Amino acid sequence: MNGFMGRLLLVDLTSGRLSEEALDSGLMHQFVGGAGFAARYLYDRIDVHTDPLGPENPLLFMTGPLVGTAAPLCGRYEVCARSPQTGLWGESNSGGRFGPFLRFSGYDGVLFTGKAARPTYLAIRDGHAELRDAAHLWGKDTYETQEAIQAELQGTKLSIACIGVAGEGLVKYAAVINDWGRAAGRTGMGAVMGSKNLKAIAVGGQGQVPLANPDAFSAAVQATIEAVKEDVKGQFLTAGGTASTVDTTMWMGDIPNKHYSMALWEPVAKLGGGTMAETILTGQKACYRCVIGCGRVTRIGGRHATESIDGPEYETVAAYGSLILSDDLEGTAYASHLCNRFGLDTISAGSTIAFAYQLYNRGILTSKDTGGLKLDWGDIEPALTLTKQIAHREGLGDLLAEGSRALGRRYGVEDQAIQVNGLELPMHDPRAFVGMGLVYATSPRGACHNQGDMFLVDLGAPVPELDIQLGNRLESSEEKALMTSRVMDWRTLYNSLVMCVFCNPSADLVLDLLNGATGWNLSRDELLPLGQRAFQMKRLLNGKLGLTAANDRLPKPVLQPLVDPAVETQPPDMSILLPAYYRIRDWDEFTGMPSAGRMTELGLQDLVAH
Repeated sequence: MNGFMGRLLLVDLTSGRLSEEALDSGLMHQFVGGAGFAARYLYDRIDVHTDPLGPENPLLFMTGPLVGTAAPLCGRYEVCARSPQTGLWGESNSGGRFGPFLRFSGYDGVLFTGKAARPTYLAIRDGHAELRDAAHLWGKDTYETQEAIQAELQGTKLSIACIGVAGEGLVKYAAVINDWGRAAGRTGMGAVMGSKNLKAIAVGGQGQVPLANPDAFSAAVQATIEAVKEDVKGQFLTAGGTASTVDTTMWMGDIPNKHYSMALWEPVAKLGGGTMAETILTGQKACYRCVIGCGRVTRIGGRHATESIDGPEYETVAAYGSLILSDDLEGTAYASHLCNRFGLDTISAGSTIAFAYQLYNRGILTSKDTGGLKLDWGDIEPALTLTKQIAHREGLGDLLAEGSRALGRRYGVEDQAIQVNGLELPMHDPRAFVGMGLVYATSPRGACHNQGDMFLVDLGAPVPELDIQLGNRLESSEEKALMTSRVMDWRTLYNSLVMCVFCNPSADLVLDLLNGATGWNLSRDELLPLGQRAFQMKRLLNGKLGLTAANDRLPKPVLQPLVDPAVETQPPDMSILLPAYYRIRDWDEFTGMPSAGRMTELGLQDLVAH
């Protein structure tokens, strides 16, 4: 199978048995790889009765046909299971080197089932896999864990994905951390690892991905590298990192302030990439074969002095900064460091903490509830304390570890929690880009900006060869629904390849890379249908897990207007957007599932629509 190593490693943690399974070439043609393949593969293995934190929940680490090749920005991997945070489809991806190194070890993916009797980690080196004792690693943070395993497995160039104490303690939004500070952060895949007593996976080897047409692939690689280098968006990320988004979109109301209740808060500029470069930045980091290098390395002083910190990224400076009205850049960097070490999703952790701040300032949470902490707007120190409490499930942190939906439910204000299906909104306010509201409401994993970055499209990044056109960022219309559906299909294909969303060459170059690697000889017209098939596959799986049309809704606060003469914003009109989107997707208005005709059109007719 060109473009693939051709096999999955199957790990039964209960028995300790390791085996292999050949990849189904038919499924790869249908779903490409990554999260698309994972959704189809896990569809037959989970249902509404599967306990997300039970041994019966399968956990799949998966790569795609471009991972580990010379293609730029294709150093990612997907980790998938039923989410303990949402109860629905769980999907998260991360950069670094783990995805390529998994392929070099001889496998396209690893499926974990069951539960180990004691803490365990998996090591795969040049096709040889073994389960090893991890009792001495339990309780260590993710940096200590990676260092210890590197020392144990001497002589091998490795990449390690692991969990920290948050995953061990089954925090619902625990992350998987690899290559020091890279995170598969969303939907709680770290908690699934913890529930299985699986501390880490170490991978490495000398394998090479077979290519169908090496010459054509090499030409496509060179053309793609040049395109990415010439892309202004990529240049912007190289210069300022993801936090440079602060500097460009704050005047559009994109950055959420004071837990999504304020349109503009000008001190947020102190958290941007420009300020970071002038103050705490010490270097840059790039993932495997990346020509952008958006990762930041920083150093902070003062009471939280830390020599080397991965980040902070845009989502973190907003989640731990503007959401609580703190302009303390060093504080947000330290928050990022804590989350990386503990293994926490910074979006969900920061947003849940910000919700606690809001409830405290409304008198709903009291000092008795907080253990004496004063959650005053602008003060990041209590947020840092709460982050530690969440990771260790101590004090109020034990409740916050369940997420903002659970916090709101406990105090009778669940409708004020900023989440969709249990997953907290990312740091792009849908009142600045209404297409993001539709993405959040219908994303297969809950609120997610990487399932369809309409904010980027409407900032001026169309894909004209796929008829993805930029539009008015505040316009709720059928056209916006159509463009949103296409963007979501396109990014779903990215999550199957697996390609970083910061890599934006022409669709024809993406096609050349895929064809050069696999030899499939696809046409441009087949790209979006590949993405749509995987997207609808995830929808069917969510239907099997209990999702209906009633799940497709936004939290009430982001449907309320923001009033600020300096910033133009507009709540998404879901009464226009959602029905139009349903018509485009051919979804039933009650079940929320695709019609039999659409399933047949996509080759999914053998699956049951729930």
